[in-house]
Amino acid sequence: MGEMVEFPSNGQKASGYLATPSSGAGPGVVVIQEYWGLMPEIKAYCDQLAGEGFTALAVDLYHGETTREPDEAGKKMMALQLDRARKEMSGAVSWLLQGDRARGDGVGVVGFCMGGGLAYLLATDRPEVRACVAYYGVIAWPGVKADFGRSRAAFLAHYGDKDAFCSREMVDALEQQIASAGRRVEFHHYPGLDHAFANEVRPEVYNAEAAQLAWDRTRAFLRQHLAE
Repeated sequence: MGEMVEFPSNGQKASGYLATPSSGAGPGVVVIQEYWGLMPEIKAYCDQLAGEGFTALAVDLYHGETTREPDEAGKKMMALQLDRARKEMSGAVSWLLQGDRARGDGVGVVGFCMGGGLAYLLATDRPEVRACVAYYGVIAWPGVKADFGRSRAAFLAHYGDKDAFCSREMVDALEQQIASAGRRVEFHHYPGLDHAFANEVRPEVYNAEAAQLAWDRTRAFLRQHLAE
């Protein structure tokens, strides 16, 4: 259903996986990878969004590199040039809104793990982001904070309550920060579940029922806030 594409990013080129609905164009959604890279499951999520009528673009922030090794993935995440990543995500927003690629004057963003934290940043970088969905992500870069007062987005997030990467204290503080900025915020906590509970290639943590519930909530949220 999808294809790899290139798009402009701050005078350079970025790339990503584009999935287009059968109608030819729908509300745009930027999808942001986990710390593994642009893996098949992220592309499949784009295809799933396209099947629901959205135009989905997953940015390849590791520029062709992927890994299944946690230590290597962690190193890649810490080595990520955050300024460049933010420019590439912003370029994806601009590219989706140009021409007839996506309908409407705003986009959504959905991020997983590392991408969840990046989704929060993109929602503060670009006022065109109207709906931000984070799957078990926090802003994990030292000294980096999101100015949610600059955002025009509504926020939805999914967290397992046994997630050691995203502690309840961190998540509650983030939710309060967003609410204090006057943004609509809806955080869901999934009992007994760990980080990455919606990733079906991680059988040690995957929970099909919770993944379906999170998907249903995400789909309804995107439709509500990206209405044409």
